[in-house]
Amino acid sequence: MTVRQVREGLREMKTVLLPVGVVEQHGYHLPLSTDILVAQETARLAAEKTGCFVAPAVHYSFSGGMLPGTINISPQVFSLVLMDIFRSLVVQGFRSVIVVPGHGGTEAVRAIQDAAENFQRLSPGLSGVVIAVFRREQSRALEAARRQLGNTGPDFHAGLAETSLVLYFRPDLVRMEQAQQDRPEILAMMLADQDGYLQRTRRVEDDQVVPKLTQHPEIEVGVMGHYQGASPELGRAMAEERAAALAELVLKLEGAAG
Repeated sequence: MTVRQVREGLREMKTVLLPVGVVEQHGYHLPLSTDILVAQETARLAAEKTGCFVAPAVHYSFSGGMLPGTINISPQVFSLVLMDIFRSLVVQGFRSVIVVPGHGGTEAVRAIQDAAENFQRLSPGLSGVVIAVFRREQSRALEAARRQLGNTGPDFHAGLAETSLVLYFRPDLVRMEQAQQDRPEILAMMLADQDGYLQRTRRVEDDQVVPKLTQHPEIEVGVMGHYQGASPELGRAMAEERAAALAELVLKLEGAAG
């Protein structure tokens, strides 16, 4: 868009979607840009339904993982970057900013929430501004597919959901012939807890000592889910569900602003 298009568009619509991803490994079969892609495309589909703006995606945030290809910026810096983006969008006339996360890591989710809360808390002079964080609710299509496949375990990362979404959005980036998981015991460890890939060690055994967090050294692939049975059809159904829910939020906020 050009400055003229933004200026004219603000006369009709004051809601903007901010896709947020991370540059992060997604096993051997999905690209490093998976979370960026999912956030961007979800926002695009919702914008097609509502006419809202979509800001350029934030590519970098905090993964916590350390496998090759992953690029981390600290959660604190990530949160501050988001606060500055919020400020820029609000100053030019947007009244509703909706963050669309593509990455669900514990630290990144917390940093986004902190940014939304602290921006509003430290901007007491603002009025009529809403900052929202779109939540990825359970997908009916995904749960139906998991039941059909007999897949009852968690699907945290590079599993059925993300593989299907990328197969739908950008099948040219998927390398299913290279799909691989870590050894069964390592996979089970990661599926037992979203943060199970971390080792916590203390030089002194005392609850007051903050543990040092490191990635488990035996993790090689980093898939935290079961991608078997993934399909573009499932990806499309999930994408439509998410886009419909996001569009509903857009219209709710736009109606309140009006």
